Amino acid sequence: MTATVRVIGELCLPAGLVLLLFYAYLLWGTGAETEREQRVLQRRLGEVFLRHERRTGPAAVRPGDALALLRIPRLGAGYRFAVVEGVGPDELRRGPGHYPGTALPGQVGNFVLSGHRTTYAAPFNRIDRLQRGDDIMVDAWDARYTYQVTRKEVVDPGEVDVVDPVPGHPGQRPTTAYMTMTTCHPKFSATQRLVVQSVLVRREERRD
Repeated sequence: MTATVRVIGELCLPAGLVLLLFYAYLLWGTGAETEREQRVLQRRLGEVFLRHERRTGPAAVRPGDALALLRIPRLGAGYRFAVVEGVGPDELRRGPGHYPGTALPGQVGNFVLSGHRTTYAAPFNRIDRLQRGDDIMVDAWDARYTYQVTRKEVVDPGEVDVVDPVPGHPGQRPTTAYMTMTTCHPKFSATQRLVVQSVLVRREERRD
């Protein structure tokens, strides 16, 4: 019995170490990977801004390409992420992603973003701290758009009407520019979704 316990203990030690290293990679290794991608994406986005390159719709941006720059003052002066087109696993490893087919920045309709909360630099890790009235700034090719937070809620994964053109009102035609951010809830779980919704309050010419 003693020998068996000793063997089990010896096997558990390396297994525990492997698990520890795996979780360390998920929390920090994936973050370093995303940060490298973000440096490239933000540099390319800056080049687009300087050229004032026109983009006429989602078809002009390939999946995984940078679409806009997201900044949230409530989350710190250093908070800035290039938003990529697409919400597949590959795209979300690069940064927060734009749901294809939803509105573009500043457009009437619902500009919908999804992002990781705990891995791959966790761009939406702290969006639960956002409060009603907080600004969310989106730099696109043509202008800087400022959205203002209107509500925050936790929903089941099946409640997909939050990404409709008028959030929560399926089939209704939009007359306002909305923005919706979604992420997993609670942290380290995907049983629910945290949703932060906002409305466009200002459009400014961007000074690069």
